[in-house]
Amino acid sequence: MYSLLNYMFMGLIYLFLLILMNMMAIAFLTLYERKILGYIQDRKGPNKSFFMGLMQPIMDAMKLLFKEYFILKNSNFYHYMICPILILILSFMLWFVSPFYFNLYNNNYSILFMLSVMSMSVFPMMISGWSSNSHYSMLGSIRSIAQSIAYEISLFLMLLILMILTEGFSFYNFMMFQKYIKFFIFLFPLYYLFILSMLVELNRTPFDLIEGESELISGFNTEYFSSQFTMIFMAEYLSISFMSMILSVMFFGYDLYSIKFLFMYYFHLMLIIWLRGVLPRMRYDELMMMCWKIFLPITLFYLNFIFLFKFFYNFYIMM
Repeated sequence: MYSLLNYMFMGLIYLFLLILMNMMAIAFLTLYERKILGYIQDRKGPNKSFFMGLMQPIMDAMKLLFKEYFILKNSNFYHYMICPILILILSFMLWFVSPFYFNLYNNNYSILFMLSVMSMSVFPMMISGWSSNSHYSMLGSIRSIAQSIAYEISLFLMLLILMILTEGFSFYNFMMFQKYIKFFIFLFPLYYLFILSMLVELNRTPFDLIEGESELISGFNTEYFSSQFTMIFMAEYLSISFMSMILSVMFFGYDLYSIKFLFMYYFHLMLIIWLRGVLPRMRYDELMMMCWKIFLPITLFYLNFIFLFKFFYNFYIMM
């Protein structure tokens, strides 16, 4: 009984630390992004609030949370209210496979857990666009469904290739199998496609068609404001941080407490932000054709190649 209570108490502490650290990371990731975009555009970015603008994220959060709140007359109220909460919860659930929550991180099915959560994340976006009762929001939610169906197929096939190589469903296997050679070296095309697929899943430039300002005002979140918009905003940056961590583990296999891992983690964060500053938005038809005509054939070729490689390698070992 004592060990069970101790186990539950430690789990609650780790969960609290997970939420606290992620909230701090979101705040300063937004400042980091605004600074980088500022220097790309030959300006300084936020620099008035405290030393070099360090208090700017806190000021922005307070401004958003205390904004006047309206109830939309024509919205489907309960669905409209609960969707931002679900989006934020699903983004936090992705982090349950991280080392902050050691029990889930060491389980044998952490990749499957991540895939399940990623598959569910499209449903709150779809329902939020429908429940807002706005044409722009509805168009944004329809795009989110089409993008997710298209790119999750190639993304899951890429993960299947990596799972065949590591012979398991756990992220811990990636660190064990990359002690001597990194997957990044002989799977560079797959690494490149994986980054692009992640950008589509994150709805980031140049694939931010769900929130295309020039076409849909703000996409599925057009009718959200105050605390609800804050939750959607937090969920987006939580997912960016998580995907940067996953890329560093899956293709480089660094220990999560090493300096090399931190370097690669910040490199992927920097890459996602830098792409926003330098690339234009793609057309929607180009995005769909890129998936079905480029991503899927290359991924299927790699899948067959890796399958044959593992088959003949195991056959050679058994002889």
